[in-house]
Amino acid sequence: MTVAVQQQKMSINQPLINLGLVKAHIIVGFGFLIIAMLMGVFYALQLNNMYPFPGIEFLSPGRIRMIHTNGVAFGFIVNVFLAGLYWAVPRLTKSKVLDDRLGWLIFWVYLFIILWTVVGILAGHGQAVEWGETPNMFSPNGSILFPIDTLVLVGLILIAIQFLTPIFKFGSKEPMYVSLWYFSVAFIWVILTYAMGNFLPEFIPGAGGATFVGLYIHDLVGLLVTPLGWGMMYFFVPSLLKKPIWSHAVSLLGFWGLAFFYPLQGVHHFIYSTIPMFAQFGAVVSTVAIEIMVVTVFINFFMTLRGRELAPVTNMPIRWFYTGMVFYVITCIQCAVHVQFWAQEFVHFTDWVVGHAHLIMFGTFGFWLIGITTDLWPRVLGKQNWWSPALHEWVFWMCTIGLASMFVALTSAGLVEGFLWKGLAPWEVSLQSVRLIWLFRTATGLLMFVGILLFAYNMYMTYTRPETEEASVGMPAVAPAK
Repeated sequence: MTVAVQQQKMSINQPLINLGLVKAHIIVGFGFLIIAMLMGVFYALQLNNMYPFPGIEFLSPGRIRMIHTNGVAFGFIVNVFLAGLYWAVPRLTKSKVLDDRLGWLIFWVYLFIILWTVVGILAGHGQAVEWGETPNMFSPNGSILFPIDTLVLVGLILIAIQFLTPIFKFGSKEPMYVSLWYFSVAFIWVILTYAMGNFLPEFIPGAGGATFVGLYIHDLVGLLVTPLGWGMMYFFVPSLLKKPIWSHAVSLLGFWGLAFFYPLQGVHHFIYSTIPMFAQFGAVVSTVAIEIMVVTVFINFFMTLRGRELAPVTNMPIRWFYTGMVFYVITCIQCAVHVQFWAQEFVHFTDWVVGHAHLIMFGTFGFWLIGITTDLWPRVLGKQNWWSPALHEWVFWMCTIGLASMFVALTSAGLVEGFLWKGLAPWEVSLQSVRLIWLFRTATGLLMFVGILLFAYNMYMTYTRPETEEASVGMPAVAPAK
């Protein structure tokens, strides 16, 4: 038997992409999204004096909020991104990830970590770090029983090894497509970011520790979620539009802008604090600079759309992608404004910041991940179509209208609160002034939640529908045109 025949048999018996891992991460990701959004609805009800669990410490609003934020960030976003990586990296590198068994180990250990985090937070063991509440369980004498943060770091290293192995192997032979650039740095940055945010603040008190917390909060978004998100867009958009990205040079400009400016801007969470002013001014400058870099990425993708202007109308994943890009640019323009010292006098600690966070985390990255799932779910199931393509229209408009309305409402509430506080109005006056806005915010959250439930129902019906047609999972592992 010739070597060519042997390699051909291996490629048949061992497919390039492990569809089971893709499917498992998508299922778990959307499961946690539903739980996290339900917790968000509960917390919003608390602001309307309609909290369903009053007086129950285990389900107190503060703990429910931590389940909401951690569930979205780690339960949903990271899981579905991992699904996208198991699909994209083998196609971009033309080789399998390091080991499927390692992939399943990562899946189950990561699921355990998230569930342990949920239990620990509800039991009152959350740490006092935003998005770093992952609990370490303590015994009565104060010793750590289960060092979960250390386990997370080990897991992040294993994820890096799993995907960087084929990437480095491919990069040593051929020029890498820009998606692989983004993926590679994300795996490395997140290890450093997580260690910084979950260990250093415990040993550095006061303003120094707060500085690291601010860097961790922002770098987790900018040095993990952002490079994974843009890397996915550089893979999926050209593939679905069937045309190369408009400018490879501009894509690298955005990459290096992200690498140079983003790590410096986390301190803008602490404007007017006791952190040295040179660090605060540096954070403001780097924040404005990174927004300029984002505009170049935005231009690159909309120039790619030339000649395919109707694609967002006819292609549902493309519609999710480009709507998320519009929300991304709005978020970045808003960020460049509200980090200014004069703006911080009005919007700091107000609902303006809450609206900003929802627009970036759900409106951008959430929309992108829903779009990725819209494209991948029938493929990994071996189906040609979704059970109900028409249901996607309802889901899209419920999520888009709900999120846009929530963003406008919270931004408006933030301005009302800020001007009242600036005028030294009593705290109770600000609460009464935004009471109806908070009620509207709850209604918009319910609209999005129902939309996600419909999306999950469509996933389930597509999964259970009997069909023998084969999806295009065996298409050549070729990267999008450069």
